[in-house]
Amino acid sequence: MAETSDRQAGHYDRILSDYDRHYYDRHSNEYRERFIIGPLVAGLDLRGKRVADLACGSGETSLSLRRRFPGVALTGFDISPEAAKKYEARVERPCHPLDLTKPHQTDEIFDAAIIMGGLHHCVADLETTLANVAFMLKPGAPFLMFEPNREYFLQFARDIWYRTDRYFDAATEDGLAHGDLLSRAGGAFHAEQVRYFGGPAFFLVYNSLVFRMPHRVKDIVAPPLMVLEAGFNGLLGKRLFSSFIARWQRA
Repeated sequence: MAETSDRQAGHYDRILSDYDRHYYDRHSNEYRERFIIGPLVAGLDLRGKRVADLACGSGETSLSLRRRFPGVALTGFDISPEAAKKYEARVERPCHPLDLTKPHQTDEIFDAAIIMGGLHHCVADLETTLANVAFMLKPGAPFLMFEPNREYFLQFARDIWYRTDRYFDAATEDGLAHGDLLSRAGGAFHAEQVRYFGGPAFFLVYNSLVFRMPHRVKDIVAPPLMVLEAGFNGLLGKRLFSSFIARWQRA
C-alpha cells in the first residue's frame, strides 16, 4: 500500500503543471462550473460551513466554492505535496497531506466534503477511503463527488487508454460504478441523487489534456461543443455517459 501511495503522489507531482494548464483554463472552468459543480451544489447553502476539499489539487474547486458561498471555511487534503503547496498559496487556506486509502482520523469534523475525480484514484482500498470520509463528516452532512462511470459503454477503450497514456496510472485508478461504490460504504452514506453526463465537450474541452487538444483549437471548438453537450446530457440512461456526479448524505 505504501508503494502504491508513493507511486500515485509521484505521478501527480510530475503531471501537475500540464494538468493545471489544461483543466483550469477558461473553457474547462466553464465546463466544470456549468455541468459539474453547479448541479452538485444546487439547493445547498455552504456559507459559513466547514468544507473538506478532498484530492483538492491546486485548489480550483475550493476557489469555485468560495465564489459561490462567501464565508465558507475550506480545508484541502491531497496526496501530492506539490499540489498541497499550490493549494495553500492560491486558496490561502490549510491543506493537509492525506492518503485516503490509509486509515485516518482527524480532529476536525466537517459540515460537507467534495471530491472531484479523486475516488477513482483510491481503488486500492475504496472501503477504507469511504470510511475515512465518513469519519470526517458530521451526521447528515453532504458528500459531493464527480467520478468516471465504469458502466459507460466505451469503458473498454478507457481501460486501454489508462494503460498506455502517460497522463494516467492504470495501477492506481479505474472507473467506478455508482451502485457498487455506495455498497462499499457499508451503510455510512445514503445516496440523495446521481446524475450521468459526459458528451463531446467533456472529452474535447474538459479533457483537452488527454486528447492533446491545443489551446488555439480549443478556443474554436469549445463554444459549439458546449451547446451540443447540453443536449447530449439530457439523454436518459447511464451507459451512454462517461461520468457521473452524486450527492450522498452521511448516515
